[in-house]
Amino acid sequence: MGANACALAPAGVGNVAVGFDLIGMALDCVGTDGQTLGDCVRATLSADPAVQVRMLSGLDLALPRNQDNTAARAVRAMLQALDLQCGVLLDIHKGIPLGSGLGGSAASAVAAVVATNAALGHPLPLADLYPFALEGECAASGAKHGDNVGPQLIGGVAFTNQSHCIALATPPGLFCAVVHPDFVLETKRARAALSEPYPIAAFVQQADYLSSFLLALQRHDIELLRHALKDVLVEPKRAGLIPGFYDVKAAALTHDAIGSSISGAGPSVFAWFETQATAEQAAIAMQSAFAKAGLSSSRYVAPVQGRGAREVNATGYFD
Repeated sequence: MGANACALAPAGVGNVAVGFDLIGMALDCVGTDGQTLGDCVRATLSADPAVQVRMLSGLDLALPRNQDNTAARAVRAMLQALDLQCGVLLDIHKGIPLGSGLGGSAASAVAAVVATNAALGHPLPLADLYPFALEGECAASGAKHGDNVGPQLIGGVAFTNQSHCIALATPPGLFCAVVHPDFVLETKRARAALSEPYPIAAFVQQADYLSSFLLALQRHDIELLRHALKDVLVEPKRAGLIPGFYDVKAAALTHDAIGSSISGAGPSVFAWFETQATAEQAAIAMQSAFAKAGLSSSRYVAPVQGRGAREVNATGYFD
């Protein structure tokens, strides 16, 4: 048996309202089971030049074990780029619900390349693993958008495209509340809701919000951030797919949220706050709003500048 290493990638909030497919944040928090809300992958080097998913745990789903698996595809791209002839056996523990809008498919790809890089003796710096994780995400979504894999890799809030993953500084002390209803919204269905044409005025308004958002982060301007943390493009198209969404969002805003919207493709809903205490109180109110819509839910609170992927001890995940 060859060298092995284990890595964890946290959940994520894609889009962050203003940055569809471009901006995301790492959601580094502990779930109700006491473990970090994230995917854990153990990579073991093998003389057989294949990349194989040896074990899948955590979710009772028939996920692919070949190159259709996000983790396997990401690692294969990495080995090819490094011109290595070895193979890798992957053990994957899924700790993020699929179809939740929390970056479940992306996290496996990120954790897999971080674990493989460690098993190989760290030939690449962390940021250089981004294109391989992006290739893995493509296996699930059919497109290379990095708003989940980027921040899950480097942590915090990140701007991403097909060639760059750039960390964005944020005002200190901000917290994010996320409430995940027990309801699966398939990404394909959420994407299909965006097929209708958009008026040019909506693009102009969204450009205002995106530009203001980036300036607000740079200047640590909370009031400008309140103006900017909105979505007039995607949210109106997807809101009807999430039972109780507008009431959940209203609960967040009533508790002084800086802004609130859909996390990724949904159905989870996120909001940013100036303090941890306010975020925790709001998360409870957001849960109550989902309950009125007939949905039980889980709530999470995490710093906006949370940790990204890192090496961990496999104990508790595979042993």
